[in-house]
Amino acid sequence: MNIDLMPMLPELFLLTATCIVLLIDVFSKDLDRLQTYRLAQLSLMITGVMVIAQFPDLQYHLYQRHFILDPMAGIVKVSVIALSMVGMMFARPYILQRPILRGEYFILHLFAVLGMMVLAGGGSLLTLYLGLELLSLSLYALVAMHRHSTLASEAAVKYFVMGAIASGFLLYGMSMVYGVTGKIHITDIALYLETNQASLTLRFGLVFMVVAMAFKFGAVPFQMWVPDVYHGAPTSVTAFIASAPKIAAFALIIRILGYGFEQVLLDWQGMLIIMATLSIVIGNLVALAQDNIKRLLAYSAIAHVGYFLLGIIAGTGAGYSASFFYIITYAIMSLGGFGCLIYLAKGKSEVHLISELKGLGQRNPWGGLLISSLFLSMAGIPPFVGFWAKLEVIRAILEADLVWLAVLAALMSVVGLFYYLKVVKVIFFDSPDSEIKVKAERELRLALGITAVAVVALGLFPAQLLEVCRQAFQYL
Repeated sequence: MNIDLMPMLPELFLLTATCIVLLIDVFSKDLDRLQTYRLAQLSLMITGVMVIAQFPDLQYHLYQRHFILDPMAGIVKVSVIALSMVGMMFARPYILQRPILRGEYFILHLFAVLGMMVLAGGGSLLTLYLGLELLSLSLYALVAMHRHSTLASEAAVKYFVMGAIASGFLLYGMSMVYGVTGKIHITDIALYLETNQASLTLRFGLVFMVVAMAFKFGAVPFQMWVPDVYHGAPTSVTAFIASAPKIAAFALIIRILGYGFEQVLLDWQGMLIIMATLSIVIGNLVALAQDNIKRLLAYSAIAHVGYFLLGIIAGTGAGYSASFFYIITYAIMSLGGFGCLIYLAKGKSEVHLISELKGLGQRNPWGGLLISSLFLSMAGIPPFVGFWAKLEVIRAILEADLVWLAVLAALMSVVGLFYYLKVVKVIFFDSPDSEIKVKAERELRLALGITAVAVVALGLFPAQLLEVCRQAFQYL
């Protein structure tokens, strides 16, 4: 039997390229691993070109329906590749200053991207689980890469333990679903639910899977790992965790809930409403009390997860596209936000407190302007893209007749303004403690410029990305 491997060419190429880069790195005598870095970036670039070259207009179920090739998968793959490339641009200047294994760092990045690509195209519970585990194992190792940091070691252990519990929940839930339906393919589960009523055991399996996905996202009440991991992990790793994997996790939740369990919408909708409400309220309120900027961004991430879930709660193609738009724009903003902390770091020292940003606008007006644009976008202030992202998910929830939830989301956005504007106020209106100007490598300045320009450009012209996100769900 002849099997056409062309639809999986990007994944196969990335796997092969990663193994080749790994072998080259083993025999490399370059302590800075510049060659490994360049080969990793080249591998991602070629993979991205391949994905774009075979971008699908229709939805295809391939390899005995374990693999899906559709517009959503294509957009997810292009997004995670682009964000990972910018993330590595932030990471290289950062890890050069610290005792972090450089070659292994970039190779783990590539394996994480491969896991995200498998996750995006998962057509069965088995494929989705394998992609998630490949991603998760790579992230656990990346968090622990700063070997002489007790904070990083502690964060890695917490992340691993919580991630292992979440994976166990997910696998247990999947086994329950398989036990009831006898199916592992997403489409087969959907057909089963069309012709059969969901049993109690099936609903229990669904609860376990939703809880596991909430752990992976960091939604309340399963957010306990987020502040410690964001704070303890190397900043370049935090920037990566907070960006591309969020988009891959979106693909996971859509494949399972949107495609597989659409017939039991009311069962999972109630759970998501509780998690979204708690995440928006607790994330925003706790962020108000933070003086540590990485923890502020961590609680901000929890709040953003709540907003992102709003579109999924709507349970419609328009709602899913609004959430897709939100998670892509949030990933760009979050990557840029943590990239700002790398930009401001002096040698081996890092920026921990908001007060350390005092007078940045006077010492480095251009840098202060770029950083402020990213924080203002996270706050949802026009004309930045964060405004359109929040507007779309609130509009989706209004169309689902959940007016009270839309009002709560709008009110908590006002609360979020306080801690974001506090950072901007410190940058431009507080007197600097020192007159030392910020100096950063050209690559780091370029990466920060890319994220800031993307936030402004997408804010001024959001229609193009919105249309792309809508096309991803034209079949729902």
